[in-house]
Amino acid sequence: MIGIAVLGAGRIGKIHAANVAANPKAKLVAIADPFADAVNPLAERLGTEAMSDCMAAIERPDVDAVVIGTPTDTHVSLLLHAVKLGKAVLCEKPIDLDMAKSEEAAAEVERQNGRVMLAFNRRFDSTFAEMRKAIDAGRIGDVRQVIISSRDPGMPPESYVKTSGGIFRDMTIHDLDIARWLLGEEPVTVTAVGSRLIDPSLRQYDDYDTAMVILQTASGRQAHINNCREAVYGYDQRIEVFGATGMLVQDNLRPTTMRVWTAEATDAREPLLNFFLERYTQAYRAELDAFVDALSDDTEMPTTVRDGVKALRLAECAVESVRTGRAVTV
Repeated sequence: MIGIAVLGAGRIGKIHAANVAANPKAKLVAIADPFADAVNPLAERLGTEAMSDCMAAIERPDVDAVVIGTPTDTHVSLLLHAVKLGKAVLCEKPIDLDMAKSEEAAAEVERQNGRVMLAFNRRFDSTFAEMRKAIDAGRIGDVRQVIISSRDPGMPPESYVKTSGGIFRDMTIHDLDIARWLLGEEPVTVTAVGSRLIDPSLRQYDDYDTAMVILQTASGRQAHINNCREAVYGYDQRIEVFGATGMLVQDNLRPTTMRVWTAEATDAREPLLNFFLERYTQAYRAELDAFVDALSDDTEMPTTVRDGVKALRLAECAVESVRTGRAVTV
């Protein structure tokens, strides 16, 4: 059994803690969070120990690995402390909002041969994973274009926006990682535009609510990402991969596949799943299972700190492109 401590008892911490508790190869040793109102009921529900000190949780001798779901500005210190003690880490993205700090952390992890996995959960979504397998199997020939639509159902609260790092580092970064993964080549140029069509007050945070990004690789492969913080019809998550001999499409998920025809509506369906917690439930579970499997089987981590650095670099390029109005070389 791999002893795991989950750091953070917020909405992401709750997901990870439940998934650790459900994994037969892992033991949820503790959940740590300085806010007792969050950590105590979660630990009690999952039958584990509640702690207020994340560093102390890392240092426990019965902890072999940690899952970091704390605020972004704590990631580097917790991650490096765990690596220094020889503990494996599953860390939520991004490593940090600062590019230089992220680069330094990744270099230190690599210098110490740390076992660190970056939590890009969408790679573990069953349909996305099947897309990657189909590409590898040559079912659509050489990839030419990847089109990603990713829209939230509503604006996050201002308290979240202030510390999020902006739409490109917070929201688009998931799509940038998926674009890299599906293209099969690293982008070399980034072109982006950003607008404030929902909340003009985002100007005070130099942020946007609506964005589009174009990526291009050295061979000419392209990816188009479109994001919006508000889609009135629900959590919009679609992907199209166009190749030389075919196309792969991933559509939105709904609670059921039932469709209704009546005098009032034709081909009516249930609304889309509400948000990422519902849409990516399976992906979060598969991500945690992949982390545990890599530890128990002593295999490579399926994602690394370097993946986190590369996705953040693309986000930084998108920010610069919006600022300058020009394509940016990665």
